[in-house]
Amino acid sequence: MRGWSSCLAATAACLALNTPASTQPADRTIEEIKSETLARAQTGAYPTLGIDPADAREALALINTRDADDWAAGWSTVGDRYLAKAKAASDPKEADANYLRAWRLYYFAQWPAPTSAGKLAAYRKATDAYLLHAKSFEPPLEIVRIPFEDSEIVGYLRLPPASVARPVPFVLAISGLDSRKETVAETYAAALANGIGFIAVDSPGTGQAPVKASETADKMYSRVLDYLGTRPEIDKSRIIVHGQSFGAYWAAKLAHTESARLAGAVVQSPPVHETFQNAFYRKRLATPEYLFDMLPASLFVYGLASLDDLLAFAPKMSLQTQGLLGKPTAPIFVVGGARDTQVPIADLDLLMNSGEEPREAWINPVGGHMGRTASDWPDPVIFRQVILPWEIRHLSQKNAP
Repeated sequence: MRGWSSCLAATAACLALNTPASTQPADRTIEEIKSETLARAQTGAYPTLGIDPADAREALALINTRDADDWAAGWSTVGDRYLAKAKAASDPKEADANYLRAWRLYYFAQWPAPTSAGKLAAYRKATDAYLLHAKSFEPPLEIVRIPFEDSEIVGYLRLPPASVARPVPFVLAISGLDSRKETVAETYAAALANGIGFIAVDSPGTGQAPVKASETADKMYSRVLDYLGTRPEIDKSRIIVHGQSFGAYWAAKLAHTESARLAGAVVQSPPVHETFQNAFYRKRLATPEYLFDMLPASLFVYGLASLDDLLAFAPKMSLQTQGLLGKPTAPIFVVGGARDTQVPIADLDLLMNSGEEPREAWINPVGGHMGRTASDWPDPVIFRQVILPWEIRHLSQKNAP
């Protein structure tokens, strides 16, 4: 049970919010959540990426309350059907398609965090379904277990086809507050054809991460870099870190603390300083850009019990408060949206202008969080047209030792 230890340890503490209702940020009602979820599924907007609107409509019809287990049960019921289809299928392609569908539904069943017994069960099902889907991968997916303190770091590692000369350039890809290493691994499959390998790892406090988020949790990624240095297939001089949303915080921090071991860092909507200040943090917890339950998800990731606890702790996460800004860094590529209500553009500007090392940026002037817009710039398009080309170009400039 070691892989689930951090998730299980915090579940009981996060099942209930101790904050008085009068001080909690406003959030959507269940009917508003259902309506917005279906609307996003119909356009393929985050966090409903890959979910068939018909499946969303069926799952939502089973959900009647804001209870976390009610939410998990509705989506899991539909996921169970596809899992059964996959296991009964004689055609491997049909089985794989159904495992993929089941994974997406289970993942959304636990969204945004496994804060109840039902959501935790859905998360486990999501992980199992994804690994069944991954059995069809070529090149294969390797489950890496890296010893860390009294636990372990679990990562998904994939290398380009054997026809690509070794050692290969590589990306350490970090998920965000409500994404998981499975979603990141699915995204980064597109890099393999370009001769780039990757390892997908959960953010602290999420998934199977061995530690909760804190001002020192980046040490788990230093341990991952230690491990990557032992793999002869990986070019140690050509490793980039890419973080999404809260994952971008860790990528930005590693760009400073691990500049000697990184060839670059892609930071997509990185919280840097203002995000963690109380005045903005209160606003971000109530933004309609986030589908629902940002407060419970945030409490869960830190292992805290109340809004007051969160507001007291958050300022410690500031990279400015930690004295990192202005210190030497790896080259940084900042990606984001000018209309982001979860991470202010001021944080991106601060990171861009706080050091002398090379900085580049792609900012969507009408984009929200992660730089996305539902129509022109959804997440997959930003990855394939903005982030991956930068990584390919930048990694090609670094020569193997």
